[in-house]
Amino acid sequence: MKFVWFNLRPWPHLPENFRQEHRSVWVDIPSSLFDPELAQEVDNTYLDQLEYADELGSDGIGCDEHHRNGYGLMPSPNLIAAALARRTGNAAIAVIGNSIVGYNPPTRVAEEFAMPDCISGGRLIAGFPVGTPMDTNFCMGQIPALTRDKYVETHELIMRAWTEPEPFAFDGRYT
Repeated sequence: MKFVWFNLRPWPHLPENFRQEHRSVWVDIPSSLFDPELAQEVDNTYLDQLEYADELGSDGIGCDEHHRNGYGLMPSPNLIAAALARRTGNAAIAVIGNSIVGYNPPTRVAEEFAMPDCISGGRLIAGFPVGTPMDTNFCMGQIPALTRDKYVETHELIMRAWTEPEPFAFDGRYT
């Protein structure tokens, strides 16, 4: 069995009456509930926890991507992965989620994942979820009927970017 310490970066400073005053923690949460000064403390606390999990011997430390919500405030797990790659030394860095359909060009994901993988000495685990409809479709504006086809094409391009030994042409439907 493997143990991965996973962090969504939820916002811990919601008001006591949040459930009564707001219909959801997703997408339409008011930005006035976010405090940049508190965010510095929150972000450093979450990074400290992930680094500590590495020190304690966790097999992996993980993060993912979500947008415009209080449930998971991590719009780019690649940034967290890069920080963890430099400040940890043992655990796999499990990025369980770049919502790749929303990236243009998708080769940016290949490049951004390659950096923490190199910095960490090959400890990156790259996850590619289709993404939740709240993130991929509502927040990123992707057309729901095209999401799966775009995902397949984008995934193929990223895999080729990582495995082709030479530059190559790619003439996809969306890229």
